[in-house]
Amino acid sequence: MADMGAGLESVEGIDGIRMTWNAWPRSKVEASKCVIPIATSINLIRSHPELQILPYNPLRCKTQTCNSILNPHCHVDYVAKIWICPFCFQRNHFPQHYYMISESNLPGELYYTTIEYAISSNPPTNNNPTTTIPPPVFLFVLDTCIIEEELDYVRSALKQAIGLLPDNALVGFISFGTQVQVHELGYSDLPKVYIFRGTKDITKEQVLDQLGLSASAQRGAAGYTPKSVANGFNSLPAIHRFLLPASDCEYTLDSVLDELQRDQWPVPPGNRAKRCTGVALNVAAGLLGACMPGTGARIVALVGGPCTEGPGKIVSEDLSEPVRSHKDLEKDAASHFHKAVKFYDNLAKQLVSQGHVLDLFASALDQVGVAEMKVAVERTGGLVVLAESFGHSVFKDSFKRIYENGEQSLGLSFNGTLEINCSKDIKIQGIIGPCTSLEKKGPSCADTVIGQGNTTSWKMCGLDKNTCLTVFFDISPSERSNPPGTSQPQLYLQFVTNYQNTEGQARLRVTTVTRRWVDSAANSEELVEGFDQEAAAVVMARYISLKMEMEEEFDATRWLDRSLIRLCSRFGDYRKDEPTSFTLNPCFSIFPQFMFNLRRSQFVQCSYIPWNDNSSVA
Repeated sequence: MADMGAGLESVEGIDGIRMTWNAWPRSKVEASKCVIPIATSINLIRSHPELQILPYNPLRCKTQTCNSILNPHCHVDYVAKIWICPFCFQRNHFPQHYYMISESNLPGELYYTTIEYAISSNPPTNNNPTTTIPPPVFLFVLDTCIIEEELDYVRSALKQAIGLLPDNALVGFISFGTQVQVHELGYSDLPKVYIFRGTKDITKEQVLDQLGLSASAQRGAAGYTPKSVANGFNSLPAIHRFLLPASDCEYTLDSVLDELQRDQWPVPPGNRAKRCTGVALNVAAGLLGACMPGTGARIVALVGGPCTEGPGKIVSEDLSEPVRSHKDLEKDAASHFHKAVKFYDNLAKQLVSQGHVLDLFASALDQVGVAEMKVAVERTGGLVVLAESFGHSVFKDSFKRIYENGEQSLGLSFNGTLEINCSKDIKIQGIIGPCTSLEKKGPSCADTVIGQGNTTSWKMCGLDKNTCLTVFFDISPSERSNPPGTSQPQLYLQFVTNYQNTEGQARLRVTTVTRRWVDSAANSEELVEGFDQEAAAVVMARYISLKMEMEEEFDATRWLDRSLIRLCSRFGDYRKDEPTSFTLNPCFSIFPQFMFNLRRSQFVQCSYIPWNDNSSVA
C-alpha cells in the first residue's frame, strides 16, 4: 500500500489533481463523443513536502468577474512590471513591494503551480487590534440509553480525546436519552444542567433563549477570556459557560463523565428506550449558533441506538414494530423515513449556514438511522464510523485518530470554500463530494448540472487532507467561440481553497493547471494518450452513485454496459463481424476491468439506498 500511495503521489504531484482527459476536445460535440465525462478529481489540502507557504495575501486580477490569482501561467513583463491574466487577458500592474521581481528573482506564486498563503482573516480594528481566529470548537453529544459497559467505553474514549485536543480548542458536552441535558462547564464549583424535552421540536432562537445566550452575549464572545484568567463566573462571556478551552475544562469534564449515569427513565418490557437523538443534535446546532461567525466547530455525536421520539424518529418505542429495512426504504414503506429526512435536511441547512460539521459515531447491534442522518453529515463534510460496540477497535482506533497529531493525523480543517476559475470556453457542470453550492452564478456555469452545480463557488464546513472532490466540466456549445487558428492552444483551470487549518490559522491554497486543446478528429492519438483510466474509473463510480441516488428507475448495470460499449466502439480497432479482431489502445487496457468489477459489485447490484446502516438486508 505504501508503494501504491507513493506512486499516486508522483502522478498527482504537488497539485493533487487527476483528470479523465489530459488533452481536451475543442467542441461540445467532440467532447460528447469521448463518452467518459471531462472531469477532474482534486485533493484540496493534501500535504506535500514541496508545498510553499507565503506569509502575505495573494495578488488578484483586477477584473471583478475574473478575480483570479497570480500564477506561473501568467505572462509577465519584468521591465514594465505587468502581468497578464491567462483567464481574461487583463493587464495588471505589480504593486510596489514586487519591485525586485525579475526572471532570476521570482516570487513563489510565479514558480509553483500550487502555493499556499497564510492570510489574515480579519483586519485589525480599534476595538479588536488582533487578527487571531477563534479557536475550533468540539461539542460532544453522548447517548446515555446504553448499557453501563458501553458507557464505560465511551467515558474512556472521551477522556482520551480531550487530552489530545489542542489546549485552546473549545469543548462542550451534551448528554441525551429521554431528555437532552446541556452541561455547563464554566463554573465547576456549582455545575448546572439545562434540560430540554425530547418530544419537542425547538428552534435555534428557543435554544439560545433557554440557555441565556442573548444577542449581547454573542457580541461579548468577541472578547474571549479563558477561565484561567477570568475573575469569577460573571466575567465569562455567556457562550463560555458551555464551551471552554480543553486545558481549562479537562478536570470538570472528567468529573461530569465520572458522575454520568445511564438514562434513568424506565423502559417497560417489550419497549425500546426513549431516545431523542434529533432533539439533541438540534440543541447542539443551536448552541453552536451562538459562537462567533466563522468559528470552526464539530458536533461529535456518539449514538447507541435508534431515535424513538421527537423529530428525527425512525421507529416507535414498541418492539413489535421492526426498524425499517433496506427493502422498506426501497418500497417507500418506512412510515417515519420522509419526516426524519426532512428534519435532518433543515438541520443540515442550519449547520452549513453556521459553517459547522456533524460527525457520527454509531456503535450498536441495531440500526441508528444513518440513512436519515446522511444528508446532514454529507453536506457538512462530516465523518461516519459504524461499529458493533464502543469497545470495538473500529470505534476506539477511529476516534483516537481524529484527534491525534503526527503522520496518522487526518488534518481536520474547518470553514472551507472553493472557487474555480477557468478559460472562457469551459463551463462548470458541478461537483460530486462533501460540499454545498454557494449559488454564485457566472458565465462559467453550464446549463446541465451534475451534483452541486449552477455556481462557481462551494462551501465545505469540514475538510481534511484526504478530502477529494470531483468537478465535471463542459465545453462551450458555440463552435464560433473556437475559430480555427485564433483560439489559444492551452486551457487553464484555477482552484482556490480558503480554509481554517488544524491550528486555527487562515489559509488560502491556490492550484493553477493547464492542458492542451486538441482537435479530436485530427489528433485522436494525442487525445487517447491523455486518457487517465484510473481517474476515469473513480469518476464513473462517483457519477453512477449519484445517478442511482437521484434518478428513479435508473438501471445502473445497463448504463455502465452501454458506456463501455460506446467507449470501445469509439476508440477500439476492429473488423466488422470478427470479434477476435478487436484491439484496444494500451491507454484503455485496464478500464474495462474496472467497469466489469464495478458493475458486479454490491454497490451496483443491490437496489441502492444511500448510507443505509442495514444495507445487507437487501
